[in-house]
Amino acid sequence: MDPEQGTGASAIDSMDKRDKLPTSPSVADEQASISTDYGDHDLLHGEKVDEVLAAKMVLVNDTIDEIGFTKHQWKLFCLNGFGYAVDSLILLLQSIVAGKAAQEFNPGYKTGLTIAVYTGMLVGALFWGFSADIIGRRFAFNVSLFVSSVFTIVAGAAPNWIVLGLFVCLSAFGAGGNLVLDTTVFLEYLPSKDQWLLTLMAAWWGIGQLLAGLFAWGFMPNYSCADDAPTCDRADNQGWRYVWYTSGAFVFLLSILRVTIVRLEETPKFLLAEGKDEKVVQVLQNIATKYNRPCSLTLERLQACGITAQRSTTTGGLATRLFNPREVAYHFKGLYATRKMGLSTSLVWFSWLLIGLAYPLFNVFLPTYLESRGAQFGETSPYIKWRNYALTNMCGIWGPVVAGFMCRSKWFWGRRGTMIIGAMITMVFFFCYTQVRTASQNVGFACTINFCLNIYYGTLYAYTPEVFPSGHRGTGNGVAIALNRVMGIISAVVGDAADTSTPVPIFICAALYIVMAIVAGALPFEPYGRRSS
Repeated sequence: MDPEQGTGASAIDSMDKRDKLPTSPSVADEQASISTDYGDHDLLHGEKVDEVLAAKMVLVNDTIDEIGFTKHQWKLFCLNGFGYAVDSLILLLQSIVAGKAAQEFNPGYKTGLTIAVYTGMLVGALFWGFSADIIGRRFAFNVSLFVSSVFTIVAGAAPNWIVLGLFVCLSAFGAGGNLVLDTTVFLEYLPSKDQWLLTLMAAWWGIGQLLAGLFAWGFMPNYSCADDAPTCDRADNQGWRYVWYTSGAFVFLLSILRVTIVRLEETPKFLLAEGKDEKVVQVLQNIATKYNRPCSLTLERLQACGITAQRSTTTGGLATRLFNPREVAYHFKGLYATRKMGLSTSLVWFSWLLIGLAYPLFNVFLPTYLESRGAQFGETSPYIKWRNYALTNMCGIWGPVVAGFMCRSKWFWGRRGTMIIGAMITMVFFFCYTQVRTASQNVGFACTINFCLNIYYGTLYAYTPEVFPSGHRGTGNGVAIALNRVMGIISAVVGDAADTSTPVPIFICAALYIVMAIVAGALPFEPYGRRSS
């Protein structure tokens, strides 16, 4: 039997066994039954730091498996996917508009927008990531997209390069929290046999890329100054502004849908880590009742495990708690609670550093690559350039789809094997791209690379929250995304120094993917067939 497909039935069987226990079991009896029945299937079972929390986590995982997959998870798949789409949309918009905005404003540093967007996403990842572990997931889920939408719209009215950079940065600050929260919230409601959907959800990232390409294809060729125009006034160069306005309106719509379609309650695993047992039971029973599913979890069973160890929380407002060293140190310590967890955390963060440089060196500068190589074959039309850009981004949707099905199959060695395969194939096509000789090869290899690199990237997005403990998942995710953004800033410098009209950045990307494959093979945890905490 496929271990991942069998976990849901095992969970229900284990529930039946525990239901035969006395109504008031001792802490030792309850923990022993949990460990014997099912706890060994939990990913971090061998890394227990808090025995009581680990026992309660098994009960909560059993209950989520017992309830199964409902419309609630389908709604989260779409609404959390909106955050993926917005993150990639905002990231690529600045690369789309940078050339024409620079032609209008004549800035001193033309890659300034890339630095601005990654700076905003860096701060956003840390802010929303820490807030997710300190005050909960719900606040960032409801607020971050709205913040991003406001500044995305305003960016289209920027009167100069500096102000444009500021609004791009603020827009990215709101979007930067989504990748931290989207995977975390979705994972903490998922039955164990459906955790592979976390990888599939990264297809929304490709949808965001496609939308960016379609907006560019629709507005940039028709409402922009000619490349060789001696002057470029605002009246003749409205295309990049239309892209911002349209994108901002789209993000605003998504932010409204988020708070109206699902009135998100705090995730049960966060509540459990905070010691709010009664609220945990209430949230799970509400879902079970709404969708007519069984739910055998009771407050008495949770309390029979004992009292969860609690840290002394800091009082005060969000800002006071977010930047309190004790709060931050507590969550960092939790990520390095054991040697194996520490190794896992370090390697996951290192993987995000590597992809943080490789991804923008290709995708953010993709318009430049397509244009410079297209010019070699007589393709100088802006229409052709943005058509090719849209086609390449459309191919990025399907990488996570393939990765999702690879992750749930034992033939590809689970998540780690999928990342190794994705990284190695991407490396091969990067080297091939340096040998492009025709216009068809130019767009063909660009499409293939975007498809293959999203196999690796989509799996890494899913793997990261799966291997972090729930009480510190927001911090671990936030730091991972922040490190990714730091390297994005560096990519702007590398792209400028290495000259994106040459194959040098492509060779750098290929070499980085070799290292990523090696790191993926060294990761100590494999989530295939196991349950996350």
